[in-house]
Amino acid sequence: MPDSTSPQLTVRDLRSQDTPSGAPFTGTYILKRCTAKTASNGNPFLSIEVGDRTGSFNANLFADHPQFDTTRSLAEGSPVCIEGRVDHFNGRLSPRILKLTPLTEEELVQNPNLLENLVETPPENADALWAEFQAYIDSIAHDELRMTVRGVFEEIGDAFRASAAAVAMHHAYRHGLLEHTTHMARAAKALFPVYPEINPDLAMAGILLHDTGKTIEYEGAFATRRSRKGILQGHVVLGYQIARKHGLKARLNADLLERLEHIILSHQGEPEWGAAIYAATPEAVFVSMVDNLDAKMGMVQRTLRQATPTTNSPNDSPASTHNSSSRRPS
Repeated sequence: MPDSTSPQLTVRDLRSQDTPSGAPFTGTYILKRCTAKTASNGNPFLSIEVGDRTGSFNANLFADHPQFDTTRSLAEGSPVCIEGRVDHFNGRLSPRILKLTPLTEEELVQNPNLLENLVETPPENADALWAEFQAYIDSIAHDELRMTVRGVFEEIGDAFRASAAAVAMHHAYRHGLLEHTTHMARAAKALFPVYPEINPDLAMAGILLHDTGKTIEYEGAFATRRSRKGILQGHVVLGYQIARKHGLKARLNADLLERLEHIILSHQGEPEWGAAIYAATPEAVFVSMVDNLDAKMGMVQRTLRQATPTTNSPNDSPASTHNSSSRRPS
């Protein structure tokens, strides 16, 4: 790892008002995005996003930068050491990168605390979340529905526990999919008495299975990206396929299987947001709404976790998540 007399700073440190513009820094981050662009004067540049477990920032590398070609050739998800100076653009953190050095797997292994600092995870313990998740499976009283859900997670459990819930929107970090789905199950359990029209076993099964296709749609140990199947089919269809396979194996009756499949196919809310069909049953409407609620609240919670106590910019406030995208969080 490169030697430097500059202090090692996390993204949260860089955002702090105690770190003035122009201050030198060194840090170890994950290259999350690298996009080749062309400036208005016709010169090429790289727009990159790097981050650690405390947040992320964007910066530009122009063609005359000594690491331009090196950075352009790096795979998204690569760990890098950056030396630079704190800077801002339009009120947002946008450091000037003086040197960017790729890190090897050996260098990561030699620094056992590095991975923990690099990879964002939920504030709750992943093992505790998984134990709670298993209890929600056990709570499904209908035998064939419970067997269907159990069969799915016997197949994909390891991937599900580790997967992010999104590339860049809600719960977009390691174990994020487990956190999102468990939070949905908690909310649903509290809401079931309010809506007696809902079959709680079917709705709970739909919640636990609704995003299982993301275990195939997403890949990447450090930064989440869409796989070939994810691009060509998407998590809605992939999740439907997994649920159908295990529903048939569990001999789930045709009516319940169709209604379970419908929950998965419609949970994104609208076709323009990725749903295969509009929700047309009480359970499907319920799951879609709880999914949307937790996705948006997850964005708020993450923003609050990453905010510094001295953050005053409206661009960094939780309210900014409301207008962060015209699309529903996926």
